[in-house]
Amino acid sequence: MVKKKSVKKKAVKKTVKKPSKKPVKAATPVKKSSPAGAIPNSGASAPEFTLPASLLGEIDLASYRGKKNVVLYFYPKDDTPGCTTEACSFRDHYERILKTGTIIIGISPDPVKKHDRFIEKYSLPFPLASDEQNIVAKKYGVWVEKSMYGRTYMGIQRATFLIDKSGKIAAVWPKVKVDGHTDEVLAAITRL
Repeated sequence: MVKKKSVKKKAVKKTVKKPSKKPVKAATPVKKSSPAGAIPNSGASAPEFTLPASLLGEIDLASYRGKKNVVLYFYPKDDTPGCTTEACSFRDHYERILKTGTIIIGISPDPVKKHDRFIEKYSLPFPLASDEQNIVAKKYGVWVEKSMYGRTYMGIQRATFLIDKSGKIAAVWPKVKVDGHTDEVLAAITRL
């Protein structure tokens, strides 16, 4: 008969983190530059662009000046977990945002056909613009060097810009954390 060795387990002290009760964080002015350029600060004129887009065929930012505020959000890729969560959150709050005289535009490097599938799959009511050459992402300073598993590459930094009716950047979220982000944007819109 073989005797089993008994192994003594060490007691591990578990610490439980209490949930923080942080208030919704406000957008902050940004002064950091990226390899492609600097993220525009609050108060700066929003860089103009015209891009091919789903739903509208083409989006020209200048066409909203004097008419609508714009929530312009950059995201890495259609139909990925974080990007889908962010898009669906904007979708779920779309009517509230629209009632404030504000529209939403999403931008990623994906082609329009891929945007069309993403919009159809998740019933997104706002346009997604295609910046395949990353020209607009560079203008907004969100085309940055990233790293994953020790490999560096260039990609979109998730960021959101609130542009007021005069074409000025009213608020900037340079490194968006998806959870709670739409609430931050809504709070900033109400301060316009």
